[in-house]
Amino acid sequence: MDGNGRWAKRRFLPRVAGHHKGVEAVRNTVRTCAERGVTALTLFAFSSENWRRPQEEVSLLMQLFISALQQEVERLHQSGICFRVIGDLSRFDRKLVDLIESAQKLTAANTGLILTVAANYGGRWDILQAVNKLRQSNGGDNSPWTEEQLMPHLSMGNLPEPDLFIRTGGEQRISNFLLWQLAYTELYFTDTLWPDFDAQALDLAITSYRKRERRFGRTSEQVSVATETTDRTANA
Repeated sequence: MDGNGRWAKRRFLPRVAGHHKGVEAVRNTVRTCAERGVTALTLFAFSSENWRRPQEEVSLLMQLFISALQQEVERLHQSGICFRVIGDLSRFDRKLVDLIESAQKLTAANTGLILTVAANYGGRWDILQAVNKLRQSNGGDNSPWTEEQLMPHLSMGNLPEPDLFIRTGGEQRISNFLLWQLAYTELYFTDTLWPDFDAQALDLAITSYRKRERRFGRTSEQVSVATETTDRTANA
């Protein structure tokens, strides 16, 4: 969710104004995704590299996170949304961690959209912590590990890999986000700044995704045959 600061700067506002507007964009995007039938939405809210930002801005972001949890979680729960946070929570204040844990517990049984917020998250950290967990669980077994063994230990190990990655703000990189999971995800970059990202912008991204052919290493001919076989089976 990139572009909050630039959105504010263009309007001669403090950066925190952009972050507040970005929270509104989060609210609208969550609602739109639920309406569109999206089953899982993951938002990159605060990376492990964002601690390098000015201390004042980091403090404001933490306060904004606390405020958002206090104001939004009950609404998410009433909408049947399952809320979760991934990332290294050890650097967060106890108050924030308690709010996260309470929100996750409250919404755990909900069966609607799975909303994941990545906070103090980094893709490299995710892979490393998964390797360490796998090593501990193997009890000293030195045999080679497989992808299937590692995947359950990743932060998103209980969800399918993402179909579509969207980055706002004009930058064209993934910035250490879900490095393992994005291996075959379709990438979509837009110049729209995050506070301006609305239902129309989301629909443009979805339309772009629908036009793409996902081959997963196969040829177009193989994909076509597999699709025809699936269609015949479904219509049988």
